[in-house]
Amino acid sequence: MVKTASTMLPLGTIAPEFSLQNVDDSTVSRSDYAGKPLLVIFMCNHCPFVIHLRTALAAFAVEYQTKGLAVVGISSNDVEKYPQDGPEEMKKEAVAAGYRFAYLFDADQSVAKAYKAACTPDFFLFDADHSLVYRGQFDSSRPGNGVVVTGEDLKAACDAVLSGSEVSTNQKPGIGCNIKWIAGAEPEYFTGVSAV
Repeated sequence: MVKTASTMLPLGTIAPEFSLQNVDDSTVSRSDYAGKPLLVIFMCNHCPFVIHLRTALAAFAVEYQTKGLAVVGISSNDVEKYPQDGPEEMKKEAVAAGYRFAYLFDADQSVAKAYKAACTPDFFLFDADHSLVYRGQFDSSRPGNGVVVTGEDLKAACDAVLSGSEVSTNQKPGIGCNIKWIAGAEPEYFTGVSAV
């Protein structure tokens, strides 16, 4: 599998708006979370990097939502080629994985492009004003590298935001499979191809 790094969108970027279909068939928008710190995760069902974090990610979201963090997951993959990442399968995965956050489908990939999302998983943490304060890895664990999944990097950033402290700017890019772009519609920042 080809590993793709996150683009490291500039800190201070204001979260682009989105209005997407959730797995419960409701429509969820960025503005629904006005005034709350917001974590946007680009993810999908089949990516081995997401599967590697799946249990820890579900537990993390439950813990931090109770602390006041809004969390949304967004799947932007081309479902013509990867039907396992489409809305019906997302509904099943949300239940099976225990995801208690909005899991949204970005059918035309416009939201992924607006965020300059590159890989799954790709994490973007915004403060209560929806200004970007963290983009990078969940932690240093990757499939097969023997490092225990802790979520320490993302948790440290979330703890800082929730306590009103400064988030460290020493941030490591996330690594994962590239988002599966619709052929011919790849963004200008896309540089690789992954068969996974």
